Amino acid sequence: MESSDLLHHRSKRIEIMFNIINFKTMKKYFLIIAVLAISTGALLKTQSRTITGIIFSQADGSSLPGVNVLVEGTTIGTTTNINGYYKVEVPKGKETLVFSFIGMKTKKVKIKGRSAINVYMSDDAARLEEMVVVGYGRKHRRLRKSVMSMSKEISRTVGMPMPSVVHDDYENYNTEEYATINENSFLAPNKNPLSTFSIDVDAASYSNIRRFLNNGQAPPKDAVRIEEMVNYFNYDYAQPKGEDPFSINTEIGECPWNTKHKLVHIGLQGKKIATENLPASNLVFLLDVSGSMGQSNKLPLLKSSLKMLVNQMRAKDRVAIVVYAGAAGLVLPATAGNEKETIIAALDNLNAGGSTAGGAGIKLAYKIAMENFKKGGNNRIILATDGDFNIGASSNGEMDRLIEEKRKSGVFLTVLGFGMGNYKDSKMESIADKGNGNYAYIDNIQEAKKVLVTEFGGTLFTIAKDVKLQVEFNPKKVQAYRLIGYENRKLKNEDFNNDKKDAGELGSGHTVTAMYEIIPVGVDSEFIGSVDDLKYQNIKHVNKATNTNEILTLKLRYKQPEGLKSKLLVKTLIDKTSKLDKTSDNFRFAAAVASFGMILRDSEFKGDATISDVVTLAKGAKGDDDEGYRAEFIRLVRSSDFMASR
Repeated sequence: MESSDLLHHRSKRIEIMFNIINFKTMKKYFLIIAVLAISTGALLKTQSRTITGIIFSQADGSSLPGVNVLVEGTTIGTTTNINGYYKVEVPKGKETLVFSFIGMKTKKVKIKGRSAINVYMSDDAARLEEMVVVGYGRKHRRLRKSVMSMSKEISRTVGMPMPSVVHDDYENYNTEEYATINENSFLAPNKNPLSTFSIDVDAASYSNIRRFLNNGQAPPKDAVRIEEMVNYFNYDYAQPKGEDPFSINTEIGECPWNTKHKLVHIGLQGKKIATENLPASNLVFLLDVSGSMGQSNKLPLLKSSLKMLVNQMRAKDRVAIVVYAGAAGLVLPATAGNEKETIIAALDNLNAGGSTAGGAGIKLAYKIAMENFKKGGNNRIILATDGDFNIGASSNGEMDRLIEEKRKSGVFLTVLGFGMGNYKDSKMESIADKGNGNYAYIDNIQEAKKVLVTEFGGTLFTIAKDVKLQVEFNPKKVQAYRLIGYENRKLKNEDFNNDKKDAGELGSGHTVTAMYEIIPVGVDSEFIGSVDDLKYQNIKHVNKATNTNEILTLKLRYKQPEGLKSKLLVKTLIDKTSKLDKTSDNFRFAAAVASFGMILRDSEFKGDATISDVVTLAKGAKGDDDEGYRAEFIRLVRSSDFMASR
C-alpha cells in the first residue's frame, strides 16, 4: 500500500514538472509571438504612408470642402475639410487616390512616392445634366440611383455621418414641410411710406439649400429664404463704439440685376465679446431621440455636434440633458461645464426609438432651465430635432402658443435642425421665432463647427433682443421700393413702437444684413402699377423734408437682453449712389447671394441675373475668407448652373 502511494506521488511530481516545463515553453512561445506581432505591426505601419493635400477648383482656384478622397481598391478614405484639406493613410502596394464630388469630374492620381498631393478638379457639365431635378418630388430614377450610389460610397469611406437617400419610393417617402413664401412686391412710398420688419439672424435656409444642391437636387422654392442666405455670411462692418451693442452701416449703389434701379444695403454689427468674458451659461440640451432620428445624419451627427459645443464649456457653465420620444425624461441633471467626460458619456448612451412627444419635452426642458436659472447669465434651451412631432402638442399653432408662454421666463431658445426626408423646416423656424432664439440647419460636421464653435458667441449669447427696423422713404427720390426677403418677418407699422411686440435677437459678434431695391423717380418700370388718386385724402409732402437729398430715414428699436423698454435709434441715408464696381465687398457679396436666391426661386424680380453674373460678382467681393465659406458659395453656385436654370 505504501509503495503504491509512493508511486502515485512520484507520478504527480513528474506531471507537475512537465506542466511547469510546458508553461515555461509556452510562455517563451507567447513572448516570441507577441514580439513578432508587434514587429509586424510596426513594419506594416512603416510600410503605410500619410498623404496630405488641398483640393482646388480648376475654374477659379478656390479650395473645395467635402470632396471624397478614396484609396483605390480599398474602403480607406476621407473628405476634405472646410479649407479643402485632406489627410489619408495609404497602405503599402496602393498607388492611386480617387477624388470625387457631385458636379465635378472624378480624378485618379498616382502617388509616385509623394507625401503631399494637391489636386485641381474641373466641373462636369454632363454629370450635372444627368443629375438635374426638374421639379421637387417628381420621379427621376437616374438621379435617385446616382445619389444613392454616391451616398453609399461616401458612407463607406468617410469617418462622419453623411446624408443618405436610400429609398426606392423617395418621392412618396418625402414629407418635408416648408412655409409658403409670397415674395415682397414693389410699393409706392406716397401710398406706403413705411416698411417695418424684425431682424433675422437665422441661417438655416442656406445650409439646407446646400444639402439639396450637393445631393443633385433643386431645392423646393419655399425652402429658399433669401434673408437667411444673405445672413449665413459674416460681413466686415465697423464695430460699435458707443453705448449701443451694435453699429448701423448703410450704403447705396447700382442694383446688379437691374442697372436702372438702386440697391440700399443696411448692415448691423453686434459687439464682439471674448469667450472668457461671456456670462455664465445655464444650458439645457433638449434632444429628440424618437425613431425618426435613427438615421446616420440625425442622432449620430447630433451627438458629434454637441460634443464640440461641450468642449467650449467652462467650469462656471452648467449643462443638463432632457430627451423625448414617446415620453420626456431627464438623463443628465445640471452638470458643471468642466465635467466634460460625464456630459459626453450621457450623449454617447443615447439611442433612437419611439414616437415624438415634442410638447412634453419642451415643458420639461423649461422646467429644468428655470430650476437652474442664472440671473444675468445666458439661460437657454438648445432643441435638436428633425421637427417631426406627432405626440401631444404638435401642430404649429399649439407649439407656437406653448413657446410664447414659456419665453416669458427669460429662457432663450436655439433650434438645431437635422436630417432629410421628414424634415419639418416650417415648424422649427416658427419655434425659434416665438422662443426668442435662432435656428440653424446642421447638414454636416463642418456646419456644426461653424454654428457651435466658430460662431459660438453669436449663436448662444444674446446682446440685444426685440430688434426692429422701420424705414421711411422719400417720395421725391423713390418711386417704388421692395424689401428683399424677410417675408415672414414683416411687422405692422404700429408694432414698431409697441414694446409688447416680439422681434428678433442679436448675438455677440453677429451681423445682420437687409437690402431694399429702389426704383428712382422718373424710371419706367413694369413693376409699378397705376392707382387712382384718393377722393377723401389730399396727400401733401412737406417741402422742407422731401426736398433734401435724403433717400430714406432708418429707425431702429432694441431692448437689452433682460430689458422691458426699448431704445430708439435714428439714421438718415443720403442719395449718393455709387457705381457697382465702386461699392464695398459687403455690398457686392450680399447682392450676389441675393441674386442667387432669386434665381433659385425663379423670382419675377430677378431681372437680368444669371449664374455667371453671380459667380463674377461674388469672386470679385470674396475679400478675407479665412474659413472658406465664401469660396464654398462660389463653388456651389457654379455647380448648380444647370439645375438652377430649370
